[in-house]
Amino acid sequence: MAERNLAKLISVAKGEYPADLLILNAKVVNVFNGEIEEGNIAIAGEYIAGVGDYTEGKDVADVRGKYVLPGYINAHVHIESSMLDVAEYVTTVVTRGTLGLVTDLHELSNVLGIEAFNYVIEMCNKLPLDFYLMAPSCVPATTLETSGASIDVSALEEIMKKPGVIGLGEMMNYPGVLKKDPAILNKLKMFQDFLIDGHAPGLGGRDLSAYISSGIYSDHECISADEAREKLAKGMYIMMREGSSEKNLEALLPLVNDKNYHRCMLVTDDRNAVDLNTEGDMDWAVYRAVSLGIDPVRAIQMATINPAQYLGAKKVGAIAPGYFANMITVSDLKTMDTEEVFYRGYLVGVNKMPNFTPQVPRISQPVDTIHIKDFEVEDLALKLTGDEVPVINIVPGQIVTKKTMEKPKIENDSVVADTSRDILKIAVVERHKASGNIGIGLIKGFGLKKGAVASSVAHDSHNIIAIGTNDQDLAAAIKEVELMQGGLVMVLNGEAIGRMELPIAGLLSLDTGEAAAGQLHDLEILLKVMGVNVESPFTVLSFMALPVIPEIRITDKGVIDVNKFEVIA
Repeated sequence: MAERNLAKLISVAKGEYPADLLILNAKVVNVFNGEIEEGNIAIAGEYIAGVGDYTEGKDVADVRGKYVLPGYINAHVHIESSMLDVAEYVTTVVTRGTLGLVTDLHELSNVLGIEAFNYVIEMCNKLPLDFYLMAPSCVPATTLETSGASIDVSALEEIMKKPGVIGLGEMMNYPGVLKKDPAILNKLKMFQDFLIDGHAPGLGGRDLSAYISSGIYSDHECISADEAREKLAKGMYIMMREGSSEKNLEALLPLVNDKNYHRCMLVTDDRNAVDLNTEGDMDWAVYRAVSLGIDPVRAIQMATINPAQYLGAKKVGAIAPGYFANMITVSDLKTMDTEEVFYRGYLVGVNKMPNFTPQVPRISQPVDTIHIKDFEVEDLALKLTGDEVPVINIVPGQIVTKKTMEKPKIENDSVVADTSRDILKIAVVERHKASGNIGIGLIKGFGLKKGAVASSVAHDSHNIIAIGTNDQDLAAAIKEVELMQGGLVMVLNGEAIGRMELPIAGLLSLDTGEAAAGQLHDLEILLKVMGVNVESPFTVLSFMALPVIPEIRITDKGVIDVNKFEVIA
């Protein structure tokens, strides 16, 4: 970042010196007073000098009455969910107007540990996007799974010193907070003078008060207006997300009003390559909010100045004197279709095409991270121990699941998939330490009629997760992921009929954003042909291993009752 030339900035602001870039005929969205103001924007270096009747500039761009708004800031996102490597991810989202984001590298850290930060920081140094990094609070997320790494207090102390780190990432282990687990409390104490993000689905009453009292003041897991209302009233910032599989805006936006909007933000949390390529990123979240009835200026505030103020970032989130010239143009506040994108005064995107070439350092990429103990098909057998077994029920459009007890189909003294009732086998195979751990259970609501699917993207520890209609295809799919050293696969009759390689930590592609999106799209179409009826099926699959979201999940250690926080099968 170039040093700010205050004398020059003041001179340009006073009209004594021509702007480096003068943007003419703009309708500026003022996020401070909620007004739209017509005028010209004078830019000196990386900063906005002023908005008004400026007439002189070394370079001039006439936007011809377009709306100019601040660059979007995504206050909570897992960049790894895009399945794109860092430079490809940045290229994709920047051209749609996302110019700042907050991420805790939770997914990469669960595989690589502290090395994840070294990798990403080195990758993003010369990319046109502001990274605000949070230290991952829960690696591993719980003791009910096997992670590739552990980030303890000593590792957090090292992460705290790294450039761009501003706080502690989502504290998912809310049972640990409520039980006053010493390790959890030590992490919270370390960050009392920093931001601490929350993650407390369904928490309310005194337990919520106890959770907040530990210094946690945000939440992105609300799925109902009542839940968000209580959290707002108790002092939390509410992050309203519209991800690939977690879609909460429709339920939460009716809560937003003149009294509380400044405590509400739009976020994406998890969006995959297909959705980023076809729908968008934060531009899509803002569009969705507007289409659901929120005033466009308010939606923009929730994606710009609100997250900036939550982060304590003083020079972003607005078009005003002294702020970075991070701006986007749109012709229509209803469609919110991004046209030009400026990052610190430089044009970096035009009509969703990059106007820059990422400068990627020559660093070694973290590959060769899939290590599983050899197993046989028989190791995937599920034996019946009673009349009924717990079944994971997918809830469409939500990250939560429901638990039912059902009588399974039995063949040769083993539980098998029952496609007539949409009850399928699900397995999680440990892939970091070749321990041989295999969790096996049943899942309902996925819709697969033939074959099996598998993935090395499985929140949060990212072991191999698979769903199948028979054990032979289930085993073949798991072994195909191992062969690829990470990825997504569809198997039928023992053969891979669709695949997407994710060799970087078993999470990210080496391909371009467009190519990766095409591969994922083709796989999703293939799954639909095979009967899968959920939206973003691989995203849904990845969350089935997340043992901190109610009600029931599966890890390499077995089926987890999240409410009881214990293995039940």
